[in-house]
Amino acid sequence: MKKLLILLCLSLTFSDVSAQNTWFNAFTDSTALVKEASDISKQFKSSINQLNPALGFDVKVIKNTTPYLIFIKNGTVNLPYWEEVIAPQKKFFAEVAGGEQEGKEVFGLFFNGFYLAHELGHSLADLFEKKYNDAYSSEYDANVLGILYWRKVGQERNLERCYQYAKKMLKTLKNPVPEGEEYKTYITQNYNKLASDPYKYGFIQFSQFVEIYENGQLPDFDAYVKNGMKF
Repeated sequence: MKKLLILLCLSLTFSDVSAQNTWFNAFTDSTALVKEASDISKQFKSSINQLNPALGFDVKVIKNTTPYLIFIKNGTVNLPYWEEVIAPQKKFFAEVAGGEQEGKEVFGLFFNGFYLAHELGHSLADLFEKKYNDAYSSEYDANVLGILYWRKVGQERNLERCYQYAKKMLKTLKNPVPEGEEYKTYITQNYNKLASDPYKYGFIQFSQFVEIYENGQLPDFDAYVKNGMKF
């Protein structure tokens, strides 16, 4: 029994390392994409349910490439597959990242990478029954959760790559909120319109990522979850 437990632990450890080595890349195999995301989601679920078993956290993952790229609906994370991404969005990634190869790399880092934990964060906020007065804060909390989770599981190197690309892209992207408008209010009132434009929504998301990444006062993942996604 003791040997069996040791072998099981080694197997789980290898699985975690394998997932960390292949995620944060634009997948060329859609089956592998879903499997990898499902494995990571199970690890995330285990972490949440250990911290707060009463929540009963659970999600599933599917491939469903749409112009929204990645989103969660009814407990299901919808993942985009690079080969199916529409041409205007591929053009956007290439333009803001500095080339076609760089654009594909950015897509992998964020949409087959960071934003999986972000979307799981939205699901967790629903379970906590968090109420938001504005759309900006909902996205902000999910981004905090994403950064804290990837740090927890040892993805600092890929978070740093995301951070460097986000700063680079923000040099090209323009603030979509008109001068004189209250930032959060404008985003909330125009959310659907902004979300449909990658240049405008990209500025909002990548600005949040940079701000949160640079915040040296964040709690760790466990403390953030135990406190109901508050800090």
